[in-house]
Parts: sequence; C-alpha cells; structure tokens
Amino acid sequence: MSQIPEPRRVGNADIIHHEGFDDSIVSPFVPAIRTVSNARLVFISGVTGAPVYHDHPHVPEVFDSMPTDAAGQVRNAFEHLDQALIAAGCRRHDVVNMIRFFTDVEADQDVVNAHQAEWFGGHIPTSTTVQVTRLATDRRLRFEFHVVAAAPA
Repeated sequence: MSQIPEPRRVGNADIIHHEGFDDSIVSPFVPAIRTVSNARLVFISGVTGAPVYHDHPHVPEVFDSMPTDAAGQVRNAFEHLDQALIAAGCRRHDVVNMIRFFTDVEADQDVVNAHQAEWFGGHIPTSTTVQVTRLATDRRLRFEFHVVAAAPA
C-alpha cells in the first residue's frame, strides 16, 4: 500500500493527494485542494483570448483583433487571468480550481497545458476539462477558463 503524502500548504490552501499518488506522473491537476479557514473565495468569470470588456449583445468586429491560434489565445487568456487575480488581491498560487472548456480538446489541450504549466510555475490547481460545441462570446474562441482562487483574508 502506498504512503499518502501529508497535505502541502501553498498560499491559502492545502494541496491534497490520496492513495496511489506518484510524483513521477506529469499531471495538470491535483485531486483536491482545501482552503484554509481565513481564506476568501474569489470566483473569476470565464477567461478567454477575447477582450475582457465588450458589448452585449456581442459586436463581432470587436473580436477581430484577437488571435485565432491556440498559442495566441492562451497567452491572452492567462494575461486576463493575471489581471483579475491581481485586482482581487490574489496571486497565481492562490488558484484552487479551473474548469476548462475547449471547442477542440485534441487540437488545443497540449498547447494550453504547456502554457498553463509555465504560467503557474509549479503550482497545480484542481481542474476539470470538457469539450463544448462552441463558446458564447465568439465562434472563433477555442477555449474558456472558469477559475476559483483563495484570497488572503
């Protein structure tokens, strides 16, 4: 029977692993994160490669300047995530959960995983990845991330 590692404190949360954990496996998520009692949860609206502030109903021309490739969109998305985290008093290691919506997981997941790993710099949040038919903002968007962070009290 494998040894269950002790939780590891990162920022305002404990990283939780369970039986079967193998630190030689490369993974973009951890099984569980427990926030500390004085943390405040921050819920960040869907982050994409499109401009954060845009009209509703959507004006398609507003999105003409966004990149159409996965690498360009993921750079923009994580820049937007940085802006939201900083505005909420958080840092990258405060992210505890990501729900990732892809329009084509097979085509884009590896690009996103590589950028995400570099961006987090070793921190790994909990994560769920799903494929959807399209995203609401603009049909040229390839993915969208819903993020929850644990801000310091």
